[in-house]
Amino acid sequence: MRKILLDIGHPGHVHYFRNAISILEQRGNKVAVVARDKEVTLRLLDAYRIPYTSRGAGGRSLTAKLLYMPRADHTVMKVAQAFNPDLFLSFASPYAAHISRLMGKPHIAFDDTEHAKLGQFVYRPFTELVVTPQAYRQRFGKKQITFDSFIELCHLAPAYFKPDPSILAELHLTPEDRYILLRFVSWDANHDVGQKGLTRQQKLQLVDNLKPYGRIFISSEGTLPAELEPYRLKLPPEKLHHFLAYSSLYIGEGSTTASECALLGVPNILVNSLLAPATRPGVHVELERYGVQELLVSYQGLLDKAMALLQRETSAEWRKRRLRILDEKIDVTALMVWLLEGYPTSRDWLQKDPAYQYQFKIDTGVT
Repeated sequence: MRKILLDIGHPGHVHYFRNAISILEQRGNKVAVVARDKEVTLRLLDAYRIPYTSRGAGGRSLTAKLLYMPRADHTVMKVAQAFNPDLFLSFASPYAAHISRLMGKPHIAFDDTEHAKLGQFVYRPFTELVVTPQAYRQRFGKKQITFDSFIELCHLAPAYFKPDPSILAELHLTPEDRYILLRFVSWDANHDVGQKGLTRQQKLQLVDNLKPYGRIFISSEGTLPAELEPYRLKLPPEKLHHFLAYSSLYIGEGSTTASECALLGVPNILVNSLLAPATRPGVHVELERYGVQELLVSYQGLLDKAMALLQRETSAEWRKRRLRILDEKIDVTALMVWLLEGYPTSRDWLQKDPAYQYQFKIDTGVT
C-alpha cells in the first residue's frame, strides 16, 4: 500500500489524475489531494467526489505568484505532515517539489510544456523524476523518463471516456445541428509572459463570420465583450468533454482544450503566439503530424482555415486519424498507476527498457 500526496494546480490536472486516483484507491493505496482554487478546479474535484485541501487562489502577476509561494508551501507541508506520504505527485508543481525535498520523499512530476521556463526553474531541482511525452523536446538526463502518448489520453482513452449524447438535448441541440466552440484564455500563466491573444475586434469578426455555419458557443477565462456574452457556454465543467465530442469545430487559444479535441477526433485550430517554430511544443508538432490539429501563431489566416474545415465534411476523416493514434499510443493512466505502485523499481525498469511501456496498450474497444 502506497500513500501518495497529489498537488493539483489547474482544472486539466484533475482530469489527468482522476482515473489514476480511482484505480490506486481501489487497489488499497491512499491518495491525499491539495488543490489550487483556479477557475473550475475545485468544482471538478467536487463533481468527481475527490476530497481535497484548498491552497487558495494564488496570484496573477509575477509578484503575486512569488508572494503566494510560501503560503502554498505551508499548506502542502501541513497536509504532508498529517498524511506522511511515501511520495509526492504532480503536474509540474513547485509546491509538491519543495515539500517533498523538505520531507526527504521523492517527487514525481509529469510535464509536457517546454516553454514554462519559470515553472521548471522552481520545481525541477527538487524533483526526483520528470515524466514527459516522447514528443517533449527537452531532455533532463537520468532524471527523466518518457512515454509514447499524450497526457490527455489519461481521461479521453476509450476505457475512461464515452461521449454522452444527452448533452445535446441539455443545450437544445439535435444530432443534426452543427456547433462551434471558441475558447479565449486570460494569458496570466507564468509561461504566458510577453504573449498575447486575439483582440476584441478579431473575436467579434470571428463570431460574425462563423455564425452561418452553426451555433456558436464561447468559453472564456475572463470577461467577454458585451456583444459576445450571450454566446458564453453555460455547462457544468465535468460535462465539457461530452460537449467537445459532438462539436463540429473548435477554435481557441487554449492548448489543453485543443489537444482534447484532437484526441476526440474533432477538427480544431489552436491559435497561440507560443506556436512560433522556436517555441512550438513538441506535443502540438506531433498532433499536427497526425493530421488532428491545425496550428496558427496569430489571427492571420484563421478565417480561411476555419472556412476550409467547415465547408468540407472533415469529421469522419479526423475520427479515422484519431483511431490511428489510439492504435499506436499507450494508456498513460495504466502506466502511471504501475509507476507509482512500483516506484523506484518501476522507474529503473523503464530507464533500462523503455519499450516495456508498450504493454500498456490502449483498449480501443475494437475486436
